[in-house]
Amino acid sequence: WINDSTPDYLRKAEDALNEERKRVEDYLNSSSEAKILKVVEEEILERVEMVLLEKESSGCRALLENDKSEDLQRMFRLFSRLENGLNPMASIFQSFISSMGFDIINRRQARLDGGEKDKNDDPKFVKSLIALHEKYLGVVKKDFSGHSLFQKALKDAFVEVVNKSVGQFTNAELMSTFCDRILKSGGEKLSESEVEENLDRIVQLFSYLTDKDMFAEIYRNQLAKRLLSQRSTSDDAEKLMIAKLKMQCGTQFTSKMEGMLADLAVGSEQRSEFENRMRSVDSKMDFSVQVLTTGFWPSYKSPEIALTPEMSKCMAIFKDWHDQKHQKRKLTWVFSQGNASVRGVFGKKSYDFQVSTLQAIALDAMNDGVTMTFEELSRKLNVEEQILKPLMHSLSCGKYKVLTKTPAGNKINTTDTFTANPKFTCNMRKIRIPMAALDSTLNTKRVEEDRSIAIEAAIVRIMKARKTLKHQQLLSEVLAQLAFFNPNPRLVKKRIEALIDREYLERSADDSHVYNYLA
Repeated sequence: WINDSTPDYLRKAEDALNEERKRVEDYLNSSSEAKILKVVEEEILERVEMVLLEKESSGCRALLENDKSEDLQRMFRLFSRLENGLNPMASIFQSFISSMGFDIINRRQARLDGGEKDKNDDPKFVKSLIALHEKYLGVVKKDFSGHSLFQKALKDAFVEVVNKSVGQFTNAELMSTFCDRILKSGGEKLSESEVEENLDRIVQLFSYLTDKDMFAEIYRNQLAKRLLSQRSTSDDAEKLMIAKLKMQCGTQFTSKMEGMLADLAVGSEQRSEFENRMRSVDSKMDFSVQVLTTGFWPSYKSPEIALTPEMSKCMAIFKDWHDQKHQKRKLTWVFSQGNASVRGVFGKKSYDFQVSTLQAIALDAMNDGVTMTFEELSRKLNVEEQILKPLMHSLSCGKYKVLTKTPAGNKINTTDTFTANPKFTCNMRKIRIPMAALDSTLNTKRVEEDRSIAIEAAIVRIMKARKTLKHQQLLSEVLAQLAFFNPNPRLVKKRIEALIDREYLERSADDSHVYNYLA
């Protein structure tokens, strides 16, 4: 038999076991069945298990590669009869999934090496990981009866794969951007059930990430952008995703995201109240304000730009109205996140430009065909170079060149001159002019600060309960408590030193490796 292929051998083994059982039933005492079958199992399965599993073209790996569901089920059934018989099978399953996952990662690396631009948006890569997970999760459920050994093998393989990033963007960022594509209007065209299905699958992948806090930071920034630019496909889908993350990681993980959605719900009531107030004011523009709670939203760069007189007038009205309603609140204006609709007339045609507040102010400065240098614009708008450059780039070098730049080119220099583009035409009447974000989606410094706080809180919690602990014990308990990221032990040591300096802990006088809690 041993020269047969593994599936053929296992078929014969299964038949042999059934025949032995039948023989016992027909001729022997039933109490001898277990002993006889054990001898047969040892002889035809246990002794040759590794040979069968590792056969080049028909072993466990080959069956997985060729999706031989029936043969895998038989293999699982027979080897589950042996004590620890499934362990070698599970480790082959794990290494097979790891190699499949690393193939996907290597294909992404090859695309980047071949000159493809490295972006934080790679749906092809994320979809490949999702498909791989979905397929072998099905194999675990169907062929291996959801056995815990194979569930663990799948988990360990994906933890290895999902935490291996290539290119300048981490897998956490690629996964968060994939969610952004699904949840924002103009992204993936999906039905409600497809959106939910995709979110379910991405949350399964997210559960394998070690840096969950990194994902949360990027996701929160992208969520803020969707909500503030009103580009979210549906509030229900946003709430659904947050609920899935909450189930996975708890309330603390999603409290800021829930706060953001709550801000918008409360804000809509206030906005309609303020709109009634604005009707009594003689103003040429529609003006509304979104009030946000500082702690929930990401922090933004916002230049103190010189506003148009009409904008300043409306802002003053809002400030008076808001101060009367909420005397103890302080308003800080974030112009970089605002948006506006600007009517532009070029010859006989008029267009509605959907732009940010900063772009609207720059367009207003260029009104009536004036020509201005970069330096003059910088002084007039009171904006520094690193903000004015992406601002003018969006209006004069993007897809819609509303302004003309002299000399022509795709790069903004401080010596350039700008004027309205008299030849501007477009087939669409409503045009959205995007601008490069002033803030990156991932604020690493903020993540590091949050991590330091979480580590210190865990140390104090543990020491408060235990009073005295050795360094190694404290370290392992801290690592066990931190669910959202995997800190470097050196960072934990650094935070212990900081707490000793601030007199939360002290080193024991008898042993420098022992810490005491100071109440």
